[in-house]
Amino acid sequence: MQWIDLNDSLQFKQILEESQLNPILIFKHSTRCSISHMAKARLERTESPLGLPFYYLDLLRYREISNQISDTLQVAHESPQVLLIHHADCVYDESHSGIDMQEIHTQFIQLTKKE
Repeated sequence: MQWIDLNDSLQFKQILEESQLNPILIFKHSTRCSISHMAKARLERTESPLGLPFYYLDLLRYREISNQISDTLQVAHESPQVLLIHHADCVYDESHSGIDMQEIHTQFIQLTKKE
């Protein structure tokens, strides 16, 4: 898996634009949380869907971006959390032990079949 660092509010706006064409995923990670570390490790041990970019947000360093994401997408903040975004809308979110690459695959496939 190749993470793309999300570290700028302008970059988040660009991600929303990118999501108009293709789904994207944001993983919100707390580097001080053992559950977050386990969720990240589970994702990294499993093959990610081909064509789905995975953005990584360090919540401790970029809390204001996390707040921007929550406000813009109308999704409650959680950590760890995955957000699948398509057409500038959060179409799937999950947190803590519910984060599962197989479910991300399923959600991604459903989105791409609709297109």
